[in-house]
Amino acid sequence: MELDALVTGVQSGNRRALARAITLVESGRDDHRAQATELLSQLGTEKHALRIGLSGTPGVGKSTFIESFGLALTARDLRVAVLAVDPSSARSGGSILGDKTRMERLSRDPMAFIRPSPSQAEMGGVARRTREAVALCEAAGFDIVLIETVGVGQSETIVSQMSDVFALLLAPAGGDELQGVKRGIMEMADLIFVNKADGDLKSQAMRTCADYAGALRLLRKRPQDPRDFPKAMTLSAIEGDGLDAAWAAITELAAWRQDNGAWDDARRDQALFWFQEDVRSGLMQRILADPTLAARMQALSAEVAAGTTAPSVAAATILNADPT
Repeated sequence: MELDALVTGVQSGNRRALARAITLVESGRDDHRAQATELLSQLGTEKHALRIGLSGTPGVGKSTFIESFGLALTARDLRVAVLAVDPSSARSGGSILGDKTRMERLSRDPMAFIRPSPSQAEMGGVARRTREAVALCEAAGFDIVLIETVGVGQSETIVSQMSDVFALLLAPAGGDELQGVKRGIMEMADLIFVNKADGDLKSQAMRTCADYAGALRLLRKRPQDPRDFPKAMTLSAIEGDGLDAAWAAITELAAWRQDNGAWDDARRDQALFWFQEDVRSGLMQRILADPTLAARMQALSAEVAAGTTAPSVAAATILNADPT
């Protein structure tokens, strides 16, 4: 598909064109990267969606929640895009990309778009080009972009650099499980949703929610949040209980940040962060593209691994080297 046709297709909300555009920005080929840069430049940044980051431990029910939550949003006449990052194999680099099969009802909804992407071993389980995929979904006119990330942990906080509201999904657990969630992600989370608050687990979910609510009160207050945030809530993705309350909390927080300038400040900080990240990535690619520097880096890597050269000394050697 020609670039102009792709731009027109994305702007008109054509889901096939959007899928092709995301495939283009995810490609690592040099010619595709040039085309992706031009595509994003032509699409511009006029449209903005509410970006919701979602993380949680494996088995917590992220896919079930996203499907139920997404259907609740499309029922409100909102267009929803889901960018689901699946873990890549450390050996083959492959990925199952099974989110569409786990969200069968939502994938059939004409108001929704689901795009599974491999994490490509990215820190935090966020695919390297997910941020650009978000921009494409916004250009296609989606009102909500849900970004599902892999796993949970300290490095997972990278998702906060591409979302307006960050939610952490947890399952009912005993008090000791509170120690299993890293402080970093707790500090980044705007909302904690305790899922599976139904049946025999409902009372346990209520206790878990109270535990996390208490933990949140011990964290330092963030100036960009209203008084009642961050907060912990219970919900049942299977039964649908608590989904309306979850949406109300998300919209309340987003509206408060927009009215108080925190929204624009965060978007500016995120743009600066990703600009710097792209510069770092580009510099590394240039080093590896230079045969002399690439060979020198490989040799220094072996020295660092053997313990004969300090990492800082090796890095300085590469950075001070003259390119051929």
